[in-house]
This record gives sequence, structure tokens and C-alpha cells, in this order.
Amino acid sequence: MLHSEFARRFNVRIPIRGGITLAADLVLPAELPAPAVVMRTPYGRSGERQTVRADAFAKAGYCACWVDVRGRGDSEGVFEPYRNDGPDGVDVIAWAAAQDWCDGSVATFGGSYPGRIQWLTALHSPPELRAMIVLVTPADPFVENPTGLPGPMHIHWFRMTDGRAMQYTEAVDWMEVYRHRPLTDLDEAAGFHSELWREECRHQTLDAWWEPVRYQHRIDEVDVPVLHISGWYDDEEIGTPANFARLHAAGRAGQRLLMGPWGHNVNAGSTLGELDFGHDAVIDMEAAMTSFLDEMVRGRPPANPSPAARIFLMAANQWLALEGWPAPGSAELAWHLDSDGHANSRYGDGRLRDEPAGAQSPADAWVHDPDRPVPFITDASSAQIGGPDDYAGVESRGDVLVYTSAPLTEPLDVVGPVRLVAFVSTSAADTDVTAKLIDLHPNGFAQRLCDGLVRLRYRAGHERAQAVEPETVYEVEIAMWDTAQRFLPGHCIRLEVASSAHPKFAANLGAGGDESEVTEGVVAHNRLYHDAARPSRLLLTVLAS
Repeated sequence: MLHSEFARRFNVRIPIRGGITLAADLVLPAELPAPAVVMRTPYGRSGERQTVRADAFAKAGYCACWVDVRGRGDSEGVFEPYRNDGPDGVDVIAWAAAQDWCDGSVATFGGSYPGRIQWLTALHSPPELRAMIVLVTPADPFVENPTGLPGPMHIHWFRMTDGRAMQYTEAVDWMEVYRHRPLTDLDEAAGFHSELWREECRHQTLDAWWEPVRYQHRIDEVDVPVLHISGWYDDEEIGTPANFARLHAAGRAGQRLLMGPWGHNVNAGSTLGELDFGHDAVIDMEAAMTSFLDEMVRGRPPANPSPAARIFLMAANQWLALEGWPAPGSAELAWHLDSDGHANSRYGDGRLRDEPAGAQSPADAWVHDPDRPVPFITDASSAQIGGPDDYAGVESRGDVLVYTSAPLTEPLDVVGPVRLVAFVSTSAADTDVTAKLIDLHPNGFAQRLCDGLVRLRYRAGHERAQAVEPETVYEVEIAMWDTAQRFLPGHCIRLEVASSAHPKFAANLGAGGDESEVTEGVVAHNRLYHDAARPSRLLLTVLAS
């Protein structure tokens, strides 16, 4: 519903460095001057959703300033994703603070791309910036996608943002595009040319080219109150709790974490896929955000003080109030991998045990064929990659190792980061190791919770690739992101291990060298070891009982 009492100004020009102007729309409350809330986006500053959000801030007494980033929409300049948005943000914040309708205080708001560029701006310490609301924020390069290559589904985003206006993408068979080789000309397979995509393909290590778009290695420099928001099934979830944890541990005042049972479109409903998380899954997000701004920008103490972290515990379907992330007093619980050497598929003999496997526990072997990668269940759009999907069918494949605990007799609250320490070898010049945490329901529903991947050439980090010696055993650690799940009595904890998750990640072709240019793959024969000398183990963060 539009509010007639607000003053609206369209296509206001904001002068910034380089002699160009950005386009902005304003929604101003009746009482002025007032603090400003700035949102900058490549997805179009105007539209119903944007207007509803701007009106909500104006109703709460804030001036909403919605801006097209450089080179998008009605803004001048050339769009180079993320590369100008930090300095540009400093200029926009200074401009807003200097307007007669603003009282000199500015907060920023936005999710996904508009979330990440808030961090890039905050690194410049604009003096007028009082608070940030960052939603579903992408992490640094190679954190969400550790393959060294852009994920195939990222080409959908480049098509969607090609040119100045949002592009219609439904006319393309994206699943067919994602299978194309070589990766470097995936843009041509999708019917357009993107030098931005090709440039990303050329930078497969963390070289100087990436520095302007990084922020997490410098996040301790940020001293601004931040409301960090994401969902357990946001495909960019990993950055949000990590950013909160770093700033909270550094003693930065005003840090708040809000994590719900949501995808990339937070607070959109109580259901995802086949699961219903109950009536408490949807909250009054406007109240949460305006209360945060009132406290941090206007200095108004809230009637009900917020905890440092407000976390939705799935399966229990209830909200938890925590004083940090992970919660103080949490423990890391190890589940050891074991089998009789045949953990292949859910019909195999893979086990998760609370004690280490025996000295003679035989290794499990599997084959990675890049022409037949293990599927990652997802729709074709990059707007949301994956969810609480049922992996029982995928687990019927012999190239997926499956390790399952005995049915639980008591509830187990897994709340925090999840990791796999694995000892692996390969016959190829390179391979991937994927890991996925599953809640196995008594009816056989294999609910994906979180997952991760390591590419062996980057086992020591992405600063440089390391050679992979065939048949050499490597100890690797796979960050499987975070979750908050109550494993109920009768449910089993399950771990999947494989070497691909397509199209979320580009399949490792196993040939070594520049994988963006390769068209022919090599079949890799891989092994996972879990004996006493090589104790592969799943590490879960659990709440104190």
C-alpha cells in the first residue's frame, strides 16, 4: 500500500567521483530532517518490492534513498561488479548526509549484492555511517565456491545483469548450458558474450585482481553496528554468521545476528520444499530492522533488548536466544567414519560411530566420472541454489559414499559450523571431495542440511595451486557451512561423500592445468581412509545440554 503522506522524488542525480552521476529515488517522511537509509543495487531501484520496503522505512521516520549502482539502470558509468562500489558508496553516503532532508546520520541496507557492497564501503570508514543492515551477504572469493572457477550457475547471474536493465532469462535451457565445455565460453553457450565471466575464469587463485572485491580479511577494521540476516538454506549463508562472529569476538558494539529457516529470499514463508517450519518461521522483519535502527542510529533503547544472536532451530521449530556464534559453551562432537570397505550408496555398509574405527578398517573406493557427475538438486535459476531437498535418490549411486549413524535415542541439537576431516587419495592429477550433512528421517526422507567441497589442488588455500601426486594420501578439511537442526529421536545422522555436485560446482575434469579450457575429462579412482592412523571424522557443533 502506498502512503500519500510521504514525499517522493524520482531520478534524483547523485554526483560521484569520476564526473558521473547515479540515479536515486527518494521516499521522505513527514518530519524532516531525519536519518537516511541508503540502498544501492544493480537489480533496479524501482518496483513494487522496492517501494514497499522504502515506504516501511519512511513510515518509521527514515528517509529512504534507493540508488542504481554505477553502470546499471539510469546511473552513468560502466558496470564492473563490486569494483567501484566501495568508493562509490562513500560518495553516496556523504551526499545523503549533506541534504537538507537528512539530519547527517546515514544507515545502509540491502541483501545479496547490495549486502556485500555495504562491507566494501564500510572498509573506507565513511564518517556519516551509523549502522548497516546486511542480508544474505556473499562471502569473499573462493569461500562459497572453492573450486577456483566460477560455478556454472553463475553464468545465469551474468546473463541476468547483462547490459543496464534486468534481462529475461527463462528462454534459455540453463541445465543444458551448465553441461557445456569448456567452461570459459559458457557465455556463448547461453547466447551472449560476457567478458566479465571470462575474466573470472582467468583468475583461479587469490591474486591481486580479486583484492578490490574482498572484505572478510579486513573485516576487523569495521566498527559500525550491524544487523546480520540470513537463512539456513540461503545459498550464500556462510558469510553471515562468520562476519557476525568476527565482529562480535572483536568487541564491536551493536552486532546482531538473525538466522531463520529461509532461503536467499529471507522471511518469504514458513515452507521450503516439502518442509513446513511452523507459524513462528515468519517474523515481523520490519519491526526487527526499525528497532535495530532506532537503537543504533537514534539511540533509543528498545523495550525488549535483543540477544546477540536470534537463531531458528529447525525440526524443533523454535527461536533460540544466544550470546554469540557459536553459542558459548558449545562443544564439538566427532562422529567417526567406518565401514567394511563398501560404503557405496545408501545400500552399503558405511557407518558413523562415536568411537574411532579399528586399526584395520578398510578404505572405501569410488569412481568420479566427470561426464556423469553427481547431481546437486536445484532449480535452474541462480536466484536460489538448493534447499532442504530429499537426497535418497542421489544416494542410490555407487559413486556416493554414505555413512549413517544408528537411530538417535535422544534429541541432538546441532547448532553451528560443520566440518569433515578426511584422508583421501586419487589416481588423477586432481579431484574434488564433497561432503553433505543429512538428517535421515524414519520414513527415509534424506533432508539436506549443509554441504561443502575441497579441490585437492587448493587443499592449503587459494593463494596458489599445489600439485596432486597420484595415490598419495592427503588429509583435508572441508568446511560444510553452518546449520541449526534438532535431530529428533528415531532420526539418523548421515554423511555423503562424493567428488561432484553439479551444477552447483564445476565438475573437476581431473586433467590438471587450466580447467576452464579443458573439454575432455579423466576418470578418477578415489579412496577415503578411516583407520586408526587416518581417522576421518565428521565434526558437529552441538549445544550444551
